[in-house]
Amino acid sequence: MEKTVAAISTGSAPGGIGVIRISGPKAIDIADSVFYAYDGSSLKDLKGYRAKYGNIVIEGEKTDNAVALIFRAPKSYTGEDVAELSVHGGMLLVRKTLKAVLDAGASPAGAGEFTKRAFLNGKIDLTQAESVAELISAEGEQSLKASFNALQGALSAKIGGVLEKLLDASAVMAAWVDYPDEEIPEITDGELKQTLEACGAELKALLDGYENGQTVTKGVSTAIAGRPNVGKSSLMNMLTKTEKSIVTHIEGTTRDIVEETVVLGGLVLHLRDTAGLRSSDDLVESIGIEKAYKALDTAQLVLAVFDSSQELGEYDRDLIERCKTKRAIAVINKTDLENVLDTKEIEAAFPETVYISAVNGSGYDELAAAAERLLGVADFDSSAPLLANARQRQNCQNAYDCTVEALGALEAGVTFDAVNVMIDSAADELLSLTGKKANAEVVNQIFSKFCVGK
Repeated sequence: MEKTVAAISTGSAPGGIGVIRISGPKAIDIADSVFYAYDGSSLKDLKGYRAKYGNIVIEGEKTDNAVALIFRAPKSYTGEDVAELSVHGGMLLVRKTLKAVLDAGASPAGAGEFTKRAFLNGKIDLTQAESVAELISAEGEQSLKASFNALQGALSAKIGGVLEKLLDASAVMAAWVDYPDEEIPEITDGELKQTLEACGAELKALLDGYENGQTVTKGVSTAIAGRPNVGKSSLMNMLTKTEKSIVTHIEGTTRDIVEETVVLGGLVLHLRDTAGLRSSDDLVESIGIEKAYKALDTAQLVLAVFDSSQELGEYDRDLIERCKTKRAIAVINKTDLENVLDTKEIEAAFPETVYISAVNGSGYDELAAAAERLLGVADFDSSAPLLANARQRQNCQNAYDCTVEALGALEAGVTFDAVNVMIDSAADELLSLTGKKANAEVVNQIFSKFCVGK
């Protein structure tokens, strides 16, 4: 990586400061050509982890006050020489500074290039690199904590522990098979079985936690459904804490799907407030109702809303029937009004029933707790190792399958050299998971999804 690259590393909107990051062999020279310290010193003489205050100078003209930070290789984020120029955060100013840096010899950084260089220079492994993107996109507290723990190496340590056991067993078997005349202690069937069972159990635990982890970190597509005027839009507004949906007493007010992402307790919900479920001669409303049924069918979670001030009707019962094959919570709304609804039929049909008044906000905590119980994340541990995406899950699944296959072959009396082939295959999958054996195509695909500047 001889090329020196640069990009804006702060958001694409005005802010207090804007940061231009430069990384590569000429990073400090390039920064020095556009930055002039107030004390007249050169950035080339500055030690790592030091800062200077001065001016950005573009085409011989002082343009802004700035701070220059210097990080010397290998003790930097990328493992290379890095300079960061912090200027005032107006977008015109930030872009002009980046242009000056590029004119001075830097090349534009690609998507995720700084983190990619950190990976290629051995500063982080591939699971930690992927956690950077997860950390940036985190929308909930649990997601944020889980992503940070992955960045700190929680998954890497777990995979590394399993890998070490597999490689140790493989090395002993290979040595014993290849050098039969040497006095190398033979690993026993019992010892090898114990190792394979332990490795399989650890990999299985990671796989078993994948779906819950995705629920917490990626969020849950959630449909708010019910017949007209049961309070779906009021519930949407209660959860978003805004007037997101129009609320009136007129049936058919909501004609299209209203979408918003909210945090409910420890969950991120991608909400869809749908049109009231009924038959309608209005063409526009009918289209909205059709969309509502599709949203209900495809949602990972349904908040089925019922009006406690009215008896169950035809479309209430239709909703109950449709929710039997879904993960759904019965939300009985309007508890601030006189109750005439017989709730026994609803409570019998749903695993969770919550009573709320969307108008005054009561029942929010109860709804959050019910959603966490239903989705199986009430006891989610964000500090535990977590498979973050389908790539990691597939590598882990392949490694687990190879481990199970090796255990079965051992119990069937297959020779150690054949068993060792399966163990080596499991180890290769784990090495691919952490990036130590990942091919260039996989690496490029991962970092192509990053934003420029990270």
